Amino acid sequence: MPPCAQPDAAAACPHTAGHRTIADARCAWTARFRAGGLDTPELDARVLIGHALGLDHAGLAAAAARRLVAAEQSAIAALARRRLVREPVARIVGFKEFWSLRLCVDAATLVPRPETETIVEAALAAIDAAGSRARPLRIADLGSGSGAILLALLTELPNAFGVGSDASPGALAAARDNARRLGLRRAAYVACNVTAALRGPFDLIVSNPPYIASADIATLPPEVRLFDPRLALDGGADGLDFYRAIAAAAPALLAADGLLVVELGAGQAEPVAALLAGAGLASEPPRPDLNGVPRALVARKLPVTGYESRASGPGKKALGMSAGTD
Repeated sequence: MPPCAQPDAAAACPHTAGHRTIADARCAWTARFRAGGLDTPELDARVLIGHALGLDHAGLAAAAARRLVAAEQSAIAALARRRLVREPVARIVGFKEFWSLRLCVDAATLVPRPETETIVEAALAAIDAAGSRARPLRIADLGSGSGAILLALLTELPNAFGVGSDASPGALAAARDNARRLGLRRAAYVACNVTAALRGPFDLIVSNPPYIASADIATLPPEVRLFDPRLALDGGADGLDFYRAIAAAAPALLAADGLLVVELGAGQAEPVAALLAGAGLASEPPRPDLNGVPRALVARKLPVTGYESRASGPGKKALGMSAGTD
C-alpha cells in the first residue's frame, strides 16, 4: 500500500507505509479518499476502519496506537477500495442510521437520506397539532423501501399500526427484516404498485416516491446513479409519475380527517401541490429540510359540501387493509 498520497498528509503520518497502527491506517486512507475526491474522507475512513475492526469511534481512539496485523490491513483495504469506486459507506457496512434507528440496507433499497427525516417531522407535527399522537392511527407508507419512514413513525406513535407497500420484493424483505430487528410488530408489508393492494381508510399516508426525471438520472452523483435501484429513483419523463398515482388514489384511501405527507424533489412543490389540488387535496406550505430546500408537503382532503354529502348517500362500509398484507 503506498504512503499518504498528499505531501501534507505524509508529513502528518510518518509511519503510513504498511499502516502499522490504527492511527496510521486512518491517516493514510483519509488521504487516499481525499485524493479520490470523496466529500467526507476522514469520516469515511473512520467508519470503514471501525467496521473492519469491530470498533466504534471511542474504541478507535483508545486503540489508535495498536499495531495492525496483516489480516486486519487486508480487511480494511478491501472495504476502502469499494469506497474509492464510489460505493456508499452505508452499502459497504450494510446499515444506515435514520431517526436514531439502525436500518439494514442492501442493493434492493435506497439508502435513507437525512432530508427524508423531514417527512417524519412534518407528519408528527401535524399529528401533534390535532392532539392525535396517542390514537390508534392507521398509516400507509407508499414505496416503503427499507421501511425507514414507517418504522420511524411507529417508534413515535405507540398505538399506531402501519402497512408499507413496494413493487420490489427485495425491498419488502429488507423492510420486514428491519421491522423484526426493531421489534415493531405493528408494521406489515405488501407487494404492489403504489396502492393497488391497500384499502382505507388511513389516518396518514406517507411517501418518499421516485421523483427524479428519467433523463436526469445520468447526472446524479455516482453513489446514487451507480448503486441506488433505478426503480426507486425514476419518476418518469418529468419526475411526477408517482405523484400522479398518489393523487389519483389518496382521496379514496384517506379518512375524512386524514393526512398525506410526501417528499419533494427540488422545484417540485408547486407542480405536486397542483396535482393534489386537482384530486381534491389541499396542501400546506412545504416544510424545508435542514438545507432550506422545500422537502415535505402535507395535504388534507378538502371539506365536502352539504350537497355533495347528501348526494353521495350513506357511503360504503369502511374497509380495512387488504387481506394480502403481511
